[in-house]
Amino acid sequence: MKVHSLHYYPLKSGRVVDVEKTEVEAWGLAGDRRYMITDPPGKFITQRELQALAQVTAQESDGVLHLAKAGEEAGITVTFDPARRIDTVVWDSEVTASVADDRVNATLSNWLGQPVKLVHADAITKRECSTTWAGGGVETGFADGYPVLITTTGSLDALNAATSEQGAETFGMDRFRPNIVIDDERPFADDFWGAVEISGIRFDLVKPCARCIMTTQDQLTGERGGPDPMPAMRKLRMSSDRRVPGVLFGWNAVPRSAGPVRIGDAVTVVADRPEGWPIRVR
Repeated sequence: MKVHSLHYYPLKSGRVVDVEKTEVEAWGLAGDRRYMITDPPGKFITQRELQALAQVTAQESDGVLHLAKAGEEAGITVTFDPARRIDTVVWDSEVTASVADDRVNATLSNWLGQPVKLVHADAITKRECSTTWAGGGVETGFADGYPVLITTTGSLDALNAATSEQGAETFGMDRFRPNIVIDDERPFADDFWGAVEISGIRFDLVKPCARCIMTTQDQLTGERGGPDPMPAMRKLRMSSDRRVPGVLFGWNAVPRSAGPVRIGDAVTVVADRPEGWPIRVR
């Protein structure tokens, strides 16, 4: 097995950045989900509620964030003052984050059609992952819950095969917004992996990823109504374990050290999950 592709998302729910190589850090891939859009009180907003976020591109360079949106001629350049902060809510987590100035927030509010703020998970931000799944001392930025999301090519192929059998249009891996895609032809083999090693870095696969309506959205426009992975996932990937209900695709992972990874790196399973994960196949 080997690394098929690498991806990160500077802005939570914003557009992907595809890379040939990157650094793995304690919070996940370098630069991944360090920025987030919130409502005025500080609650996180994603494509689930605001589909236009799929049209926003974010790139960070030398501590400066550059934002652009499809259909807008001028972009935004953003710097953050660590002293200017708000309390934010990401799922069940309440964390402090630095917040952009009023000019930036006004422009973003105009772009997105509702009042919003832009926040940054900086060196002061501390967000601990679930100790139940990840163990103690694991932190992340504004990812949904864990530092890294791993998927496999064989799993995508299986969903697309089931979709084609129903005469429906197939879809790409971008619908699942992974960080590391592993080239492995066996569908859903990751259910049986306890940990993998890439470039000397151990990744513990700690919790399967339950999927939501974002998988039905075009990741360039945010629009729904095109190719839909949900019917195939309901057929092949319905969890029968109440701890993680719903349809599953990919695994949340925790890196246990830091270092570089690149496309083509060998992937080795270093711990098994012999029982797999219980799935109800229809």
